[in-house]
Amino acid sequence: MVRRLGNSPVTPFLGGGAAVLLQVAHPLVACGVIEHSGYDRDLWRRLTRTLRALYLITFGDRAEAEHAGDVVRAVHAGVHGRISTQLGPFQAGTRYSASDPELMLWVHATLVHSSLAAYERFVEPLTPEERERYHDEMNLVAVLFGTPAEVLPADYSEFRAYFEAQVRSDEITVTAPAREVAKVILAAHLPAPLRLLAPAHRLATARILPARLRAEYGLRWTSLHERALPLAGATVRYGTAPILTAASRLRGVTSQLAA
Repeated sequence: MVRRLGNSPVTPFLGGGAAVLLQVAHPLVACGVIEHSGYDRDLWRRLTRTLRALYLITFGDRAEAEHAGDVVRAVHAGVHGRISTQLGPFQAGTRYSASDPELMLWVHATLVHSSLAAYERFVEPLTPEERERYHDEMNLVAVLFGTPAEVLPADYSEFRAYFEAQVRSDEITVTAPAREVAKVILAAHLPAPLRLLAPAHRLATARILPARLRAEYGLRWTSLHERALPLAGATVRYGTAPILTAASRLRGVTSQLAA
């Protein structure tokens, strides 16, 4: 199931923006991104490296997948610090770390939620059994990235309960660092071959976000936006075939992940 969803360019392109905005809606994740990722300098090069890791884990052999996971864990080991001002419920001086199991679980959950939302909205619906399989396989991916198995939800029902509880909690709230990341994600200039797809990317990002967070990010949503969604999905499905060609050439390049 991970390969099935990953083999559609709709999943990363229309789900990726929402996943990032969900991730940084956790103030401690947002602070880590702002202070350590260089998100505002070379967004697309960094996104390509992230997608390369995901594709190697999903489509590579065991050695490639394990090496990609090792590289990601090594990068995470260097991402830690303290927040300098209060962010949401977190007081100034609160420590954060990309290796914190709870933060890793939240980041993992945003990927599962956004990938399923994009695929089911823009490609085809899944059966409950297929969602369960996708959840189970993504748990394996999360472990490769370093998330402790014991913090991961046991099944899809438990996953939904966790995700919805987090979205309702005061821990998940859009702060100034998250808005800075959102400006880059939503206003970034796409590479030339993908510029015609920018409206689809922005529409899908807004639609996949839970309504409260969409409002906190200041993203409008109307019936006109809703009616435009099918066209957005079709544009991406039929306009991104080159992405699959590029993805097929990613094997054997794990040494570039940390560049």
